[in-house]
Amino acid sequence: MAVLKVHGAVLSTASMRVFACLYEKDLDFQFVPIDMKAGQHKSETFLSLNPFGQIPAVEVGDQKLFESRAITQYIAEEYADKGTQLTCPGKPLAPLFVWKEVEAHQFDPVASKLIWELVYKPMYGTTTDPAVVEENEAKLGKVLDIYEARLAQSKYLACDCFTLADMHHLPGLHYLMGTPVKKLFDSRPHVSAWAANISSRPAWSKVVAMQKQ
Repeated sequence: MAVLKVHGAVLSTASMRVFACLYEKDLDFQFVPIDMKAGQHKSETFLSLNPFGQIPAVEVGDQKLFESRAITQYIAEEYADKGTQLTCPGKPLAPLFVWKEVEAHQFDPVASKLIWELVYKPMYGTTTDPAVVEENEAKLGKVLDIYEARLAQSKYLACDCFTLADMHHLPGLHYLMGTPVKKLFDSRPHVSAWAANISSRPAWSKVVAMQKQ
């Protein structure tokens, strides 16, 4: 089996999404750190892997993959016989496709703005914009109301087992739960239980541990 090389950064939510998938699948991989501050992701070498200059990029033999959700889908299908089944085997695929899109287009854009304001700006020594935080907290609350209704009917988003639809939320959840935005999750019992459940997975613990090395 070809060695998987992941070019990324341990603090990057997109990279963390791919790491989570690899650990869920019990796959060995080589991590190649990319120094974003030094602009390494815009270097000619990296652009040969991802012409958009964004992390992560993955090499599998002669294949070069980018876009984190496409990478996780590839891993889930290419290594279907390994580790955790992440695609609702034996169940209708429509809910999986729907909730993967919900994460990408409803949850992540709002979560990313909050993470930028509440996590990355303080990390880089710049000032948080309270108006942006307030606006996006309100938007996230509306999204989570829909999640609460869904999770009242199903233990996980797509079906009764953990899938890519749940896993893709983990990087955003990881950062948001360390901010005052946590209250939006805690106030919704089904969302809170779901977030705690998926965040406690052993594979995710390995992703978090990468940030401490």
